[in-house]
Amino acid sequence: MPSFGIGSSRTPALTLAAIGIIFGDIGTSPIYALRIVFSEMSGLPYAEDTVLGALSVMIWSLILLVTVTYVTLLLRADNNGEGGVLALSSLLTRCNPGSRLRWVILLLSLVGASLFYGDGIITPAISVLSAVEGIEIIAPAFSHVVVPVAIAILVGLFAFQSRGTERVGRLFGPVMCVWFATLAVLGLIQIAQVPSIIRAISPHYAVLLFLNHPVPAFLALGGIVLAVTGVEALYADMGHFGRKPVRLAWYAVVGPALVLNYLGQGALVLREPAALSHPFFSLAPSWGQPFLVALATFATIIASQALISGLFSLTRQAVQLELLPRLEIRHTSPHEQGQVYLPAVNWLLMAAVIIVVLGFESSEKLATAYGIAVVSAMLVSAVLLMLVTINLWQWPPVLIAGFFSILFLVDFTFLAANSTKIRDGGWFPIIVGIAAFTTMSTWRRGRQALNRRIVRESLPLVDFVRGLKTSRVIRVPGTAVFLSRRSDVTPSALLHNMKHNKVLHERSITLTVVTEGVPTVPEHMAIEHEPLGQGMHRVVLHVGFMQTPSIPAALGRCTTLGTSVSMMDTSFFVSRETLMLSSHPELSAWRARLFIALFNVASDATQFYQLPRNRVVELGRQVEF
Repeated sequence: MPSFGIGSSRTPALTLAAIGIIFGDIGTSPIYALRIVFSEMSGLPYAEDTVLGALSVMIWSLILLVTVTYVTLLLRADNNGEGGVLALSSLLTRCNPGSRLRWVILLLSLVGASLFYGDGIITPAISVLSAVEGIEIIAPAFSHVVVPVAIAILVGLFAFQSRGTERVGRLFGPVMCVWFATLAVLGLIQIAQVPSIIRAISPHYAVLLFLNHPVPAFLALGGIVLAVTGVEALYADMGHFGRKPVRLAWYAVVGPALVLNYLGQGALVLREPAALSHPFFSLAPSWGQPFLVALATFATIIASQALISGLFSLTRQAVQLELLPRLEIRHTSPHEQGQVYLPAVNWLLMAAVIIVVLGFESSEKLATAYGIAVVSAMLVSAVLLMLVTINLWQWPPVLIAGFFSILFLVDFTFLAANSTKIRDGGWFPIIVGIAAFTTMSTWRRGRQALNRRIVRESLPLVDFVRGLKTSRVIRVPGTAVFLSRRSDVTPSALLHNMKHNKVLHERSITLTVVTEGVPTVPEHMAIEHEPLGQGMHRVVLHVGFMQTPSIPAALGRCTTLGTSVSMMDTSFFVSRETLMLSSHPELSAWRARLFIALFNVASDATQFYQLPRNRVVELGRQVEF
């Protein structure tokens, strides 16, 4: 578990790491945000008042949405130190809400997680594309290689994932510090030439923009929102560093650098309107542009890496919370539990990102899809935050109404502006979100229905133990561990073993793994053991949704079993069900077929629970579903 008593000696190092890992996405937004705002898609005319107005909206979006909502408030709403939409929904669920509110929280968590997958596909594509597009400035004749170069970089990035991020992670902080320093310096140079650009900090220029150009300003919000992309990472990755380093990184480094760079871009385009085609890369003199393109490419790779790692972490949480089927999870670091690699997710994500790059071909076109995913995710987080202020923090109703009326007005306005671009690409994250939501909701409902059917057909464990008193079953030496979905029923593998082999081990353990609504469970609370008599034991292993369970390690720590559990003297019995579509399925026919398909591709329990393969016995059976 992360420690929140972070000593002052560790704060600088953690702050440096947070700059490298958390802020890559939002830190690379200046590459494309202002250019998209004044693109043909928005129709915002170029003039001094529109430049000042657009910058004012961008700066105040950073203040309200990032500084106030996420850095100040959401970082307080941690679940034992962990952040993210699933952690936040688990925190709210532990407050014992009513059944209706619990359903709303579950629905929001599924929607938020689904939207994050859309964000995870678009971010690497638009980030790397926007950086490589700098080639069009330094060598216009080679503009045709932008897409192939971007794809090559992305393929290399995803191919690297199996090696883990521990080594390259050491470079993230220093590289991103150079990046943010470059943003600030380039911005200051331009501000010094047009000091009047500082006026854009005043919010009245944002108001004038909407009064004088209502329709173009509204459409331009689809580009302005790109200035806050990556804000979810502030909250989702909080558990890696703690609240204080994340806040310090934003207040001292990232926030000021972003504001200075946006103001610098504004000053540049006021002096040189032609720079609007690529205002970011035009900040540097011609001799420095190759360096800036290279640095931007490294920064976008880091931004993409951070989001890919976040998707791995989110998927592991979803698997533990039974929102997705078991998947192969590899730990890439012997020291950090959070560094994991999921092969299936990695290659599916790579394929989706490459398809997006080939389909949209430019960051400007891809920006139409990006806004929908970002704003929708922020809106879900805002609703969950409101529930936190009501149920946990118990804010006064007047304060809740005042703050969230402003926040929801901003979020819904951004969402409405981006909704106008659904036909131009905004449909993509919606389709991805629907697909992810359908998959997770189907898996959850299917698991519940399957468990109900298995329980109906199972023998209560207490009845089985009671029957052993008069049974003449042959007892053989050694220990047998029978995996069970529920601790109160007899595992089907145990019944099948007795039926076919007609023996029972001297020490037989039924073991159930229960995922709790907390990120991690301390070791002294993780194992629950109950002797049942007749050589039978019931063990319940409690794990957090950020933990990957290891049954052999847990049994080794269970001292109340008497003699220690030796792997050389222990057999693990696992039931493998084969689902057959019933004439009266538990779910609708299409959901039942989807669930069966997901069930068939799920990773086996042996691999997921880290069981020694040479000690595992699988007993199969068919179940009509």
